[in-house]
Amino acid sequence: MKNILRVSPFFFVLAVVLFSCKKDEHQVIFQGGKNPVLTASSTADMVLNINNKDAVAEVFTWTNPDYKFNTGASSQDVTYTLQFDTAGKNFTSPGIQERSIGNDLGVTLTVKELNSFLSKMELTAGRPYNMEIRVKAALVGNTVPLYSNVIKIKITPYLDYAVEPPGTGPNYDNGNLWVTGDCFPSPDWSNPIPAPYDVSLKFTKIDKLHYELIADFDHTGGYKLIQIQGDWSTQYHAKVANTALSGDFEKKDADPQFASPGIGRYKIEVNFQTGKYKLTLQ
Repeated sequence: MKNILRVSPFFFVLAVVLFSCKKDEHQVIFQGGKNPVLTASSTADMVLNINNKDAVAEVFTWTNPDYKFNTGASSQDVTYTLQFDTAGKNFTSPGIQERSIGNDLGVTLTVKELNSFLSKMELTAGRPYNMEIRVKAALVGNTVPLYSNVIKIKITPYLDYAVEPPGTGPNYDNGNLWVTGDCFPSPDWSNPIPAPYDVSLKFTKIDKLHYELIADFDHTGGYKLIQIQGDWSTQYHAKVANTALSGDFEKKDADPQFASPGIGRYKIEVNFQTGKYKLTLQ
């Protein structure tokens, strides 16, 4: 009886090994799939127009990649992502735009939706760009990606923005921007801003969607942006409080204020195209 007990652990280990090997033989192994084939309703040059923003601009469709495993065709949901980038960037530029489609085999984009891809890439309105579009297929967890062919279209965007810029639309050529608040040496929360601060606290207009100002902050507190002297109703304020160095903003007579970064000289960059602001210590 003692001999039987002495050898039984060996047989136990052997049984586990044999069982493990049997399990390995039944692993689910990816055996391949087909790269989706992407087609567009048109590849002709496009000049987008805000007056047609709700019209259909493009219809993209693609084929099923037919993911297969050693157990047969995949039963997992396939998700698709439409990718936009400028030509020659190989879909690696920082500005690449993506749209998640779910598991549909196509998507219809309006003029505004298509224009928004280019606007978010901060491409200049009225200038044609060679764009490249492809679709990425993937399984759960963004695994086993397969990429389609690339479609090339020359697209000219119109002026668009995340936050309406200063001035009068649709061109906003007459826009101005000032900053006022209690984090500057003066003039506190004055609106209108008195001289000479109406000059020193006025932004430089880089273009109608981008403004910059280098300002001296002397203590904590906050500030807001105004586009019309003496008018709070068209001001810009931060969307989230206490985000001193960067964040999102909107056009609204409301709180919270932009938070002061503390004592120092900072460049304030306001980007109406993306709806974001950034402060950099000088």
